Amino acid sequence: MSKTAIVLGATGLVGHHLLEEILQDESYEKVTLFSRSPIKKTHPKIEEHLIDLFNLENYCNEFKANDVFCCIGTTKSKSPDKKMYKKVDYGIPIDAAKLSGLNNIEKLLVVSAMGANRKSKVFYNRVKGQMERDVQFYNSNETYIFKPSLIGGKRNESRVGETIAKAFFSVLNPILPKKIRSIHPQDIAKAMMHVAKTGYNSSKIPSDEIRMLAK
Repeated sequence: MSKTAIVLGATGLVGHHLLEEILQDESYEKVTLFSRSPIKKTHPKIEEHLIDLFNLENYCNEFKANDVFCCIGTTKSKSPDKKMYKKVDYGIPIDAAKLSGLNNIEKLLVVSAMGANRKSKVFYNRVKGQMERDVQFYNSNETYIFKPSLIGGKRNESRVGETIAKAFFSVLNPILPKKIRSIHPQDIAKAMMHVAKTGYNSSKIPSDEIRMLAK
């Protein structure tokens, strides 16, 4: 039976690869995108909605699919204001979880981060941890949270600190424990697709297991 998908964050590093995976997968007949900016790509499977993602709740009628993939995320450098950072990294995934619950979405798959911890003293890790807790609370159906380490790959934007970290990881990756090695965004996309099709034995999936699922 053909499936439908929703992708939040299709213009981002992971979302871009995920969209390509969905378009190439014959089991999906349609993918609906909710974005702030166009993806500059046409395909018969794509239905694109250019919206203010902070008002996602206004699109309940359009927010219907078998699987929802949430690849939304920002950084401290891009969103230095803590309130704005939380609106993006907490608010949007939570709205997606609420709509997924209301519309009886079969699977909700969310990208988080390795350091997410709702009790952390670090604001950014704490927000991610709160997001992980609450998406599971608001969506009663299957929810899977992907917790990658540093994500490799090229971004369209310049992030100096991240570039330095990637250079560091590229040298040390072979000797680092598997759980903290940097990971390619395509591996995250492939793992999300695998779990969307088959499910998984845990709701939270660490970086080493993401890499395993991508193979």
